[in-house]
Amino acid sequence: MKKNKIFTVKSIAVALAALTLASCTDLDEVILDEVLDENIYSVDGALAAAYDRLGDGTFVDNGGMFAMQEYTTDIALLPTRGSDWGDGGKWRTMHEFTWTPSSAVVTDNWTRLTSGITRSLTAIKAVSESDITDKEMFLAEANGLLAFYTYYTLDLYGQAPYRDPLNVNAPVEILQAADAIDGLIEDVEAIIPDLAELGQNQTHTGRFTKEAAYALLADMYLNRAVYKDRYNASSSFNFNETAVDGNGTDMDRVIYYTSLLIDSGKFSLNPNFFDNFSINNSGGQEHIFAVVQKIDNIRNGDNDLGYMCVARNQRPSPANRGTNGACTTPEFFASWDGNHDDPRFSRKYQYSDGTWFMNDGTDVSVPASDLVPGSSDLPWFHFNSGLLFGQQYGPKLTQAGGFEMTEDGRIKVSQLFMEKSSNTPMVFTPELDFDNPSQAVFAQDQINRGVRIFKFEYDPEQGNGSSNVDIPLYRLGGIYTMRAEAYLRKGNNGSALADINMLRTSRTREALFGNVPGTAISSIDADILYKEIGFELYWEMKRRPQMVRFGKFDLPYTAKAATQPFRRVFPIPQQAMDVTDELEQNLGY
Repeated sequence: MKKNKIFTVKSIAVALAALTLASCTDLDEVILDEVLDENIYSVDGALAAAYDRLGDGTFVDNGGMFAMQEYTTDIALLPTRGSDWGDGGKWRTMHEFTWTPSSAVVTDNWTRLTSGITRSLTAIKAVSESDITDKEMFLAEANGLLAFYTYYTLDLYGQAPYRDPLNVNAPVEILQAADAIDGLIEDVEAIIPDLAELGQNQTHTGRFTKEAAYALLADMYLNRAVYKDRYNASSSFNFNETAVDGNGTDMDRVIYYTSLLIDSGKFSLNPNFFDNFSINNSGGQEHIFAVVQKIDNIRNGDNDLGYMCVARNQRPSPANRGTNGACTTPEFFASWDGNHDDPRFSRKYQYSDGTWFMNDGTDVSVPASDLVPGSSDLPWFHFNSGLLFGQQYGPKLTQAGGFEMTEDGRIKVSQLFMEKSSNTPMVFTPELDFDNPSQAVFAQDQINRGVRIFKFEYDPEQGNGSSNVDIPLYRLGGIYTMRAEAYLRKGNNGSALADINMLRTSRTREALFGNVPGTAISSIDADILYKEIGFELYWEMKRRPQMVRFGKFDLPYTAKAATQPFRRVFPIPQQAMDVTDELEQNLGY
């Protein structure tokens, strides 16, 4: 058998850090039903390609996991806004629960995830047949990525394709979530001894390490009961079923794996909550496993999580603007009642000269001393973070294309109006008030509606979402919510309350409010915990599974009618059904 070229740990680390794909091979085609040429794929190229699928649209694009996991929930929607975002109903379909096996978002994400499975299988084959140094570690990483992509495919579609990468004659298998989740858990537990710890062997948060495995295992155990009984009409899932290895219950294993991360000393809760999602947040103190966006200018990042909410006349620099797309629902905004002083709700920006951008009509100007990275003359205007509502303020452009400036050289702050409806003030309203309550459609003079989420910072230097912001897939704050939920489902409300209060009191407000910590709550139950998880994880592609676990996903909310349990999973795309005999359509579709 022909062996691959022997690579050093350093050369593979460089390849994975750079995430080079185009120069290695074209792996965009889903090839589970084809025989792979065992000599085509180099080890570094195959591993880099498997990692790159995380950031190549899947977890960073508006139409990727965000559309599946947030637009289908009470946290986010992308309505048609006048002449924008119609797209044949592509985006409304996700929030109105009218998707079909031919819907674009459903089809595109099946392709993305199964491409991730294919690339991971290819990497497993390449590493297995090589003589590289630290072969076991890289093989474990490839298997970890395979489990990660497979888990998301099972979560969203209820089934996932698999093929033995070491047997060229192996048939395609279709894994079913109810059975496959146990094997997936066993697979990830089996690779832990061979994985590197975060920071060892040149690993970083963009690599699948022991810590990433712990987080994935906690996630799988937390949702295992749902996969075992997906269509349970009353959402009475058995969260305390015996664990796969017989060691306690599912919730015991969630507590075990989350505690390994919490007690490791490698991560700490960030007092400034929004630092977790800011520009140059790479290697953040809460990040466990993340999409590394941009390294050495080789891979250009993407951050629709920051870009989609920014209105067109909200400009962080004269060269860039937002797109006036997504917003949150009245239901989620109302869940914050009594908690607007929570440090995770909003945060005002302070410039280096001490000026605070209040965004309340009192601002006259801010300094122009902050420049867009890499620019010598483009000023950088910083919007506030969190949930933005009411009249918005900021810089306007002159006819020459620069910011309006004051006589003393500062950026002038003005009341903003909508770009495509210039007589409509930029007032972000908590109420959406669609003319037809069942359809997320706004007229042109209604395009200001909806509270906007500025959780992920929007880069000022490039348009269309290009970004230096790493996207956390697992971070410490989310790990605390997992453990709190597991404690509550075991009846240990005291420990659940302690974890939630750790999140609330570890965050602090800005200096404008004396850097005071968030306030603790005195009691907890399922309804309170549900809200608290939303406060911590909104906009991070975690809401849909949470709503299913808590029995909220089938309920009606803005522009979404009550739905049947079969909508808890998406249909298998028709185009996949047409070419793969082994696939069977999901119930209800």
